This record gives sequence, C-alpha cells and structure tokens, in this order.
Amino acid sequence: MSQSLHPFTPSTRAVRSPNLTSSLSKQCHSYPKLSLPITNRRFPVTSVKLSIRASYSSDLDPTSSQVLLASNNGKGFVGGVSSPATQTLPSPDSGSIEVDAVTETEMKENGFRSTRRTKLVCTIGPATSGFDQLEALAVGGMNVARINMCHGTREWHRGVIERVRRLNEEKGYAVAIMMDTEGSEIHMGDLGGASSAKAEDGEIWTFSVRAFNSALPERTINVNYDGFAEDVRVGDELLVDGGMVRFEVVEKIGPDVKCRCTDPGLLLPRANLTFWRDGSLVRERNAMLPTISSKDWLDIDFGIAEGVDFIAISFVKSAEVIKHLKSYIAARARDGDIAVIAKIESIDSLKNLEEIIQASDGAMVARGDLGAQIPLEQVPSAQQKIVQLCRQLNTPVIVASQLLESMIEYPTPTRAEVADVSEAVRQRADALMLSGESAMGQYPEKALAVLRSVSLRIERWWREEKRHEAMELPDIGTSFSDAISEEICISAAKMANNLEVDALFVYTKTGHMASLLSRCRPDCPIFAFTATTSVRRRLNLQWGLIPFRLSFSDDMESNLNKTFSLLKARNLIKSGDLVIAVSDILQSIQVMNVP
Repeated sequence: MSQSLHPFTPSTRAVRSPNLTSSLSKQCHSYPKLSLPITNRRFPVTSVKLSIRASYSSDLDPTSSQVLLASNNGKGFVGGVSSPATQTLPSPDSGSIEVDAVTETEMKENGFRSTRRTKLVCTIGPATSGFDQLEALAVGGMNVARINMCHGTREWHRGVIERVRRLNEEKGYAVAIMMDTEGSEIHMGDLGGASSAKAEDGEIWTFSVRAFNSALPERTINVNYDGFAEDVRVGDELLVDGGMVRFEVVEKIGPDVKCRCTDPGLLLPRANLTFWRDGSLVRERNAMLPTISSKDWLDIDFGIAEGVDFIAISFVKSAEVIKHLKSYIAARARDGDIAVIAKIESIDSLKNLEEIIQASDGAMVARGDLGAQIPLEQVPSAQQKIVQLCRQLNTPVIVASQLLESMIEYPTPTRAEVADVSEAVRQRADALMLSGESAMGQYPEKALAVLRSVSLRIERWWREEKRHEAMELPDIGTSFSDAISEEICISAAKMANNLEVDALFVYTKTGHMASLLSRCRPDCPIFAFTATTSVRRRLNLQWGLIPFRLSFSDDMESNLNKTFSLLKARNLIKSGDLVIAVSDILQSIQVMNVP
C-alpha cells in the first residue's frame, strides 16, 4: 500500500510581492507527485525514509528562489540559511544526551505516548524550600519552580535557587526557575512578621499608612499607598487577596481606616488590596502607580544576576512595559536568555490583551487578582479567551491561582476544584500552577499529585475520544523563513496525527521550532533536542515538549543516527518506532522508522 503525497508548498502569505508568489507557486507545482510507501501500525509495508525540505535565502533574487523536494535524505537540498545566531553551540560531552530523570522513568514505565503533556509550576515557600522537599516536588512532576518576591528576603530566594540548581546537577532534573515580581499595586504590609492572621466575621480591623516604631497594634495592617485614607470612602468594600477576605469601610480617622470584616478568612503578608464602590472597581488610586516599582527593579536585577529562566511581571498594563523590560534584560543579562511572562490580572491587561501577549514570552492567567477586578462570573470566559489567544499567537500560557485552594488545609481537593483543573487541561493550557498549596500548604506533594493525575487522565481521554478542537491558527510568521517553519510544523503535526506516529523529533537551537510544534498540540509527544541548557529548561514550560540536551551538527543524517543510538541505549525508543523529525537547521521534515 502506498500513500500519495503532494509536494510541500511553502507558505507565501508573508511575501508581499505578487511576482514572487506567482514564481513560487509555479515552481512548487511543477514537481510531480511522489508515491512513497510508509510503514507503521496502519500501513504494514516496507519502511522507507521520506524527507521533505524547503528553504529560502534572502540573498537570492526573489524571482528565482529555490524550493526543492528531496527523497534521498536531503542530498539535493539547496539554498540553506545560516547565520551566526544559529551556529551549533558547544556541549561539554558530544556523546551524551540529557533528559529529565522523572520523564525518563515515566517513558520507560508507561511508554512515551502516555507521558503528561501539561506542565506543572510550583510556588516555593516555607513548606517546600528545603532540598528534600524540592526533590519530592521534582519527583512528583514539577517542571518550573516559582519564587514569589512578595515574600521572603533575597537571601532566602537565593538559597532556593541554589538548591534547585544543585538538584538539577546532582539528580538529573531540568527544573526551570521563575521569579515573580511584587508589582506596585496597593497591598498590605508584613503583618508585623507573622506568617498569617485570621480575620473573623464582624471584627474591626485598622488599615493605616502610618509607620509604627514598635510592634503593630492588634488587628492593625499597614498599607503601602500614602493616599489610601484620602481616597477611600465609608461604605466602600475592601477585597484582600482577590476576595479571600472582605471588609466594609466603616470609619476614617486621619491616616487610619476602620473596616469591619464581612467575609472571614486568612490574611497573608503583602496581599493585594482592591476596592469596590457601588458595584464597580475603584481604579483611580492605581492609575498613577508604575507597573514596575523601584523594589521590582531591584528584584529584577537580582533575578538577572542569579540567571533565572523566567521573570513574571505583575499587573501589566501595556506592551510597552514588556518591551522595556526585555531591552533592559538584553543589555544586562550574560546571554539575554531570560523569558518575560506577563501576568494578566487587571482590567488594563484585558483591554490591551493581544498587544501584551504578542510582546511577551509567556502569559499567566492570575485568576485571583483578576477576579477582584472583574465580576466573578466573567473569570471563566476571560480565562478561555486568554488561553486561546496565547495558543493562536504561540505564547505559552499558565493557568494560576486557587486551582486546589482547599488543599492548603485538607489532604483531598473538592470535586469542583478537580473539575476546574480538568477544564484548564481541556482548554490545552501549557501549564498549571500551584500557589499557596505548595508554598505554605500542609499537603504540597499531594496537591501536585492531583494536578498530575488529573492532567494525565484528561489528556488520555481527549486522545481516545479524538476530540481535536477546530481552532484556526492564524499566520504568525514575520518573515518568509518564519512562514516556512510555521508551515513545516503544521504539516508535521497533521502527518503525526494521521499516521499515528510514536513521537515527533525536533532539533532546535533557539527553541522556536519546538514552540511551533507545541502550538499545534499533536497527539504524540514532542522530543525537543537542543544544545543549550537554558533553552532546554525554558522549553520545560511548553505543552507536550520533552526537552533533551544534545549536541548536534548541521548533518541531519548524522543527528538522527546519533539520537537513535543514544535513546535506544537508554531504552527510551525501540526499533520499529515511527517518528517524524523536523529541524530549524535545514527546515526539513523526515518520516522514518527507528532502525
């Protein structure tokens, strides 16, 4: 049995010249159809290798751009693109391959088609900051460790970073580190050094901008905004930490504001404060506050110096803030390889959503603070919109806040929380995040186990039911070369689903090609091979990617042979497995059985 494949036609959508479009169209369609046998469980015939390659060089005359199909492992390939930014990066051991220890165990026990696709982020706090606790989270599936600069000293966070790095080096993990800034919105102080305080129904608490030389009086909370007492009115509703505790303003006395607790709950240090008046959010007091405060800039310098993988920016109002921060990082970071995550948690973020996502390297749906700025019933639709837009624009997205809030105190989640987690997985978010559950909760490992088991089950159900959502992915390539990569990944993902291949291989120097494949959400896992440790860790945030560290050359035949040999030696693949390989080295697609 043979399959007829039409010649690959690179996208011409990024090309403005009608002459070039016409020329390319004529060249591509001048090739005859290829009839090639393909072997897998659906097509049990003799195995052959298929290579489909396309290239475009801006140095060539546009009217004579060369596009070539090759069925002999690229022997006829011409017009490849090479630049200093894409040269092969050195590796200390060219004969080895590195993969996350937990992922390797998962693949050996269950087969790599059963690996978890949704990534897991854990906030590190007092409950999980020790080496043993961090290792337990890594074993449980933590892909990214988040440090929240709202709490703790920089020395404390430096210790966490050092322990995560040690864990990676000694135990064979690839846990990335995300630093989350505090933001300059209105928030509470440190509660006099206490880890938390309980506000009971009907109690009167004082919110003050005064500086106290001694210990804070009982039921008194500092506020960081000097104009707080002048702006607030009697009758306003005060929401703490996105509504976890609610107060009503009952009296103003100079710099102090007396508030009655109407919804009891736990007060945490430096929790965010928002105010509602006559059913609407009061925004005036925040309008003049910068997105990145002076403390945030010091924290950002700390993150750059420590070489974190991600910096998450709170209360992003516009794309300009993201662009400015990325320029700042590029000028100061050793390799400029720190990704910027925009936290979507305010009305301003929603108003400028698309431009913020386009400017960012990732986004976080911070539902707690977002739910304090928009009506609660609008949060689910806002989450879906953010997740879908990030998917379309090829921006990793994290769903965060209160996923398993009850597990801070209890060993099992509510069924509603499980349904909430499963909905985020069905929406194909890249990652789920634990906050208080892992930072200060009594059952951090159990909470992580719930996220992991629910993710695995919903993903398997989705594949078994063949529930491919009909999401149109818009063109995002900004150059002709980008458009080719985009088309290659879309074609490879479709082929992987139709042929029921065992895995997609992608060889990438910057991670971009792997990201494009992840965007397509194929049924099979994606093995992403990169020579750079930081790129490998950063890819650990994206859906479906299993990042490997491997040195490779521009010779794809050699790369594949080397990869097969190393993976077979570790029992991660076996002879006969069907794989599709793509590469940003030569912009190619190859279909083959593992020899």
